[in-house]
Amino acid sequence: MTAAAFVTLGLTVGLPYYNLPFFYDYFERASGWSRADITLGFPLAALLTLWIGPLLVPRFSARKLIAGGSVLIALSLAGFAFMGSALSIYYVFWAIFTIGYMIAGPIPHQLIISHWFRRNRGKAMAIIYAGLGLWGSIGSLAVKPLTGQFGYRAALAILAAVVLLSWPAAILFLRDQPADLGQYPDGASEAAEESKLAAHSIAQLFASFSFWLLLLGSFCAIATVGAINFHLKFIFLDQGFEKGPIADGAWRTASVLILWSSIAGRLLVGALADRFSKKWVMTGTFALVASTVPVLLFVSPARENLLHLFAVLFGFGLGADYMLIPLIAADQFGINSLSRAMAVILPVNTIGQTWLPYFVSILRDHLGSYTIAMRLVLAVALLGALSIAIVPDKQTWQRKLSASS
Repeated sequence: MTAAAFVTLGLTVGLPYYNLPFFYDYFERASGWSRADITLGFPLAALLTLWIGPLLVPRFSARKLIAGGSVLIALSLAGFAFMGSALSIYYVFWAIFTIGYMIAGPIPHQLIISHWFRRNRGKAMAIIYAGLGLWGSIGSLAVKPLTGQFGYRAALAILAAVVLLSWPAAILFLRDQPADLGQYPDGASEAAEESKLAAHSIAQLFASFSFWLLLLGSFCAIATVGAINFHLKFIFLDQGFEKGPIADGAWRTASVLILWSSIAGRLLVGALADRFSKKWVMTGTFALVASTVPVLLFVSPARENLLHLFAVLFGFGLGADYMLIPLIAADQFGINSLSRAMAVILPVNTIGQTWLPYFVSILRDHLGSYTIAMRLVLAVALLGALSIAIVPDKQTWQRKLSASS
């Protein structure tokens, strides 16, 4: 299950999500759109499709969602490749991409791994999230030469075809939970205690102050990551990297280092999460991501060592953020409540992940530089770390939820 999820999560999320920003300046030159127009696509789609996760995820098989969503992601990438200059069509393909991301991306993979593992849940989650880094870095290494040889449209079409390679793993190997094969989590001889607990309703989760802290903290963390990822190449262009091969090369170097570092971060943090308080591990990684924002603002062609330092530190923190959120939710609210909790958390996080980059675009266009915009990103990151730090212990959460039942 872990090996299959490693492949499907990497292909459906890691490959497209981490490499679409590479093409933003090509969209800018080919269509004449502004940076704000380009970065508005994902946030607008996220807002319009916010209801998809809560509606579909708790009701359908996780592996079937992965198979269906991967088709939508591939379709959207092909659409980006062959679209014209109509901005409305560009936004339609972002909506298709976002729906695919909601139903084939993190949530179904988190559910599968959380059902199959209890004692080693952190390590297993770390392994499948390492797939994001591996497949994302393969894409980062490939998009520059593919674009240089065939053009950016052909490069996007090739990415679309590769995403569909997730189908065999999803259909043939993935199973939603051990009961599908007559097994129990961790290969145990009986069901784990947590699987016997009743699921909490969404209303009960909303009644918990702790749930709101987790929602705010994860929102801020993912928004920070999204703002940096989406604007990384534009920041390099503003800070002196020449448009074309030089800027493309700087982006590729940073992207590959970020994704390779994220693999190490995920594996280490996954092991730590099985041994220590998940909320403090999560707080530490959020603080690490925040610390990279000032470093990024000093990156330039004359200070290439800072590009490497930023990429390694940012990647290490990035590697932990996404995977720790479902671990905390499963640990605190129970495995049977995870689908409902994440069906709310992921869409809300996607709003932050997409709208903060858009606001950064507006600030940059109005002020002429990224300095003030990145200070805002830094403040959001620190707010996220603080929110997670003050989350009550899980025993307190469970007592309050039980009392509200």
